[in-house]
Amino acid sequence: MLASLAPALFVVLWSTGFVVARAIAPYADPNLFLLARFAGTAALFACVALAMRAPWPRGREIGKHLFAGALLQGVYLGAGYWAVAQGLSAGVMALLGALQPLLTATLAAPLFGERISMRRWQGMSLGLAGVVLVLMPKLSAAFHATATATASADPAGAHANPLLVVVVAVLAVGAITAGTLYQKTSLAQADIRSASAVQNAGAAIVAALLALALGEHRWIGSATLWISLAWGIAMLSGAGVTLLVWMVRHGDAARATALLYLAPPLAALESWLLFRETLAPIQIAGFGVALAGVLIARRG
Repeated sequence: MLASLAPALFVVLWSTGFVVARAIAPYADPNLFLLARFAGTAALFACVALAMRAPWPRGREIGKHLFAGALLQGVYLGAGYWAVAQGLSAGVMALLGALQPLLTATLAAPLFGERISMRRWQGMSLGLAGVVLVLMPKLSAAFHATATATASADPAGAHANPLLVVVVAVLAVGAITAGTLYQKTSLAQADIRSASAVQNAGAAIVAALLALALGEHRWIGSATLWISLAWGIAMLSGAGVTLLVWMVRHGDAARATALLYLAPPLAALESWLLFRETLAPIQIAGFGVALAGVLIARRG
């Protein structure tokens, strides 16, 4: 039953990360929020593991799990949030994130001997095309804003070097890819409850370092912020990431990560419902294309 429900549940949960990021923006600095989220999830899984008397990683395995969590969540979200804060469009960041399934498939074949059929490559390419269609309006707006900013040449609105911002964004995508593939190593032998506690602790360390380095301190308590934090702890870093790790452990990485193509289309739909953002016909078409691509990729 878990094997049949896990993909749909994962996609729905993962897509809400985009909504949470927007919801907390007026109330908390991103890495400070991520620190609270990861620390809370680590504490939650530690309590579960202790209550269920689950075995814990030992020796060098502890360091491996800390590193995996740092890559899978800490570096990916921390670097991604920073890039967006420095002026990179959220749509562009989401599009870069959509490259992760293709990158995972490319690396999984030589590293773990996973066989990637032509049908699966076609499905993932179709999924990426669907994501591009969904993000097309945001990408167009982002390019227009960039051109306007360049023409005005306003130094007051200057951000970090654009090349550095792009490099950091690509680094974020590389981090989640490496963190996903790392789950296929000896880490797969660990109990997922205790492993999740340690890996979220690794992500919390990265968030803490970034919050200190960037001088983040804004935290305005509100119902929206606390609800978002609870959702992030229990559903995003808790259930969502755990489902991703479970699917990678019990299947092939390329098949599991192909589901990520559905996250941006679902996020667009959720933003339309919650924030009344416009949903253009091309975005609706993109959702259908992405869904078809995922279905093809997972059956290939």
